[in-house]
Amino acid sequence: MKPTIYDVAREAGVSIATVSKVINKAGRISDKTRQRVYKIMDDLNYQPSVVASALTGKRTNTLGLLIPDLANPFFAEIARSIEDRAQELGYSVVMCSTDNNTNKERKYITLLRQKSIDGFIMASGVQEEKILKELIEEKVPIALVSQEIPSLGIDSVTVDDFLGGYEVTQHLLKLGHKQIAVLAQDERSSRERVRGYRQALTDSELTVDESLILVADSITKNNDVRAGQLFDREERPTAIFACNDVLAISALQAARERGITIPNELSLVGFDNTIMARIVDPPLTSVAQPIHDMGRRVVDILVSKVEDGNAMKQRIVLMPELIIRGSTYQLNEEE
Repeated sequence: MKPTIYDVAREAGVSIATVSKVINKAGRISDKTRQRVYKIMDDLNYQPSVVASALTGKRTNTLGLLIPDLANPFFAEIARSIEDRAQELGYSVVMCSTDNNTNKERKYITLLRQKSIDGFIMASGVQEEKILKELIEEKVPIALVSQEIPSLGIDSVTVDDFLGGYEVTQHLLKLGHKQIAVLAQDERSSRERVRGYRQALTDSELTVDESLILVADSITKNNDVRAGQLFDREERPTAIFACNDVLAISALQAARERGITIPNELSLVGFDNTIMARIVDPPLTSVAQPIHDMGRRVVDILVSKVEDGNAMKQRIVLMPELIIRGSTYQLNEEE
């Protein structure tokens, strides 16, 4: 594998912007730093011609899209929305699935930068903020969707995850449930949804049972086993709030394996309102994100930055909507 500008920067202990300045003999760089960068370039046999072409300033009408997992229908649907809007505006989209893996994120960003894309849409969690900081230093247009990083001031389009989690929990409480478990992921959106769950319980003067909150290791691996841990408790929950529809389906499978019927014995709620929520039996109560609108808006933001150099930061937060279907049920008083 050929060395990249990121490899040179890492080995030299400098930023990407510094390497670019050395390559282009621009900016104020000390002789010591310049010589160190040249030495690393020689040691790695690095050829900067590709990078030079990426710095010509010519637009390619191509956007890069990083998503964490195509197995999650939410990201598949939002990717489709992004691609449709980009084509309307005369842009193509190159999509990469990162699995929330730092090495993959860096590899794909390097590859896309070498292909002179005009900007990035990040739906992936971006595990290492340093990657984003380097892109910001290079003045590469970036916009986030379904996530935000306030500390870096990057444009973003999200849904109010806290409100979504709050409304789910309120719905289940109104149905008489008090033993409400949560299946979450270790990511910002899930953490906000769990925060909404906690607040709803607190507002109802109920104690949060931390043992009822399980964090999945991965969205696609062994989550039916993880969900089953909730059912194998001596006192199992009467309701589960899954922080996305994929986790909800895992809980549904685990319940069926144990002969637990939904919704009579267990109420179940998902998040995202993907096609999965509508086709399972019973149809899944889920929080709808305005996926189509999110995709269009994030493309509009990024294209505005690419074409006009729009420096005004935008943080767009859209409202969720709880869609009630057949997977939630009024708990009998004796339960």
